[in-house]
Amino acid sequence: MNTKRIILKIIFVTLTLAACAGLLVLLVAAIGKKSKEHCKDYVIKIKGAQNNFFIGEKDVLKLITAATDGRIKGEPITDFNLRKLEQVLKDNAWIQNANLYFDNREVLHISVTEKEPVARIFTTTGRSFYIDSSAKQMPLSDRVSARVPVFTNFPNKRFLSEKDSALLNDVKKTAWFILNDPFWMAQTEQIDITEGGTFEMVPTIGNHVVKLGSGDDIDKKFHRLLIFYQQVMSKTGFNRYNFIDVQYAGQIIGSREKITKVDSIQLKKNVERLLQEAKQAQKDTISAMPMNEKENIEQENSKPRLTGSSGQASKTTTTVKPKLIVNKERKKPKAVMSKKVA
Repeated sequence: MNTKRIILKIIFVTLTLAACAGLLVLLVAAIGKKSKEHCKDYVIKIKGAQNNFFIGEKDVLKLITAATDGRIKGEPITDFNLRKLEQVLKDNAWIQNANLYFDNREVLHISVTEKEPVARIFTTTGRSFYIDSSAKQMPLSDRVSARVPVFTNFPNKRFLSEKDSALLNDVKKTAWFILNDPFWMAQTEQIDITEGGTFEMVPTIGNHVVKLGSGDDIDKKFHRLLIFYQQVMSKTGFNRYNFIDVQYAGQIIGSREKITKVDSIQLKKNVERLLQEAKQAQKDTISAMPMNEKENIEQENSKPRLTGSSGQASKTTTTVKPKLIVNKERKKPKAVMSKKVA
């Protein structure tokens, strides 16, 4: 019995060793064959946001050839350090990810994914750059200009403080909301950053400035502004108010001074067209609100309330529907609208 077990063990060990030896032979043969194989060709594929390619195939090829001493075709496949080449590509300011591999025909495949800019920023000294979805700075491109929200008056510092980093994050949040809303993307000409680090929107249509405050609850602020556009400015004209304040929950403050009467019929038509385009692209933002809040707004939508105010906004509110407050003082507001960026 013991002899039988010993024989079985010997057979098992022998077969295992033979299998391992076979695998080793195959591995050595494969390595030997691979060492004799050379790169026959290469294929470069670039994936970009909305097919806006800020880096071209020539740029990618230049980075690869610089890392391989100038040659790709005809070089032994074993000479290519694919992980190193991928890292070289990822170090580029416009590249988010890169993947390299050889297929069974000895063709090198180079797949590159670009970063997506979400905002263009102008500093107080006129320097300009993009930021991506991670709020990281990106250089401008000579190939194409990204159609993204524009922010002006950002502090021009080589090293950002904690406060500046928080401001840049607010820029990212605000830009991301605008970028994903067709109506506000069309209506927002630029957003100016005040000395206090708050945002003021300069619209495409209308001679007014919208005070947004910080980037917190930016979707709710633009929703209040949309209500004001629909219920008030679509009837009074888009040049009636010089300043619209939507910073605080539950209220909207419209401030105006004596201005020359102008014909705003065309402006109304343009905004109505923008509203229709926005409705076709997405559902009405009011329908996405909680049911109890939606019912309160529907009950009062027919009669927007215009309440006199001394011009100071309170941060507390007892109603869901924003109050429409008109400041009739002729005194010019202290806020100064920055010049539009061409």
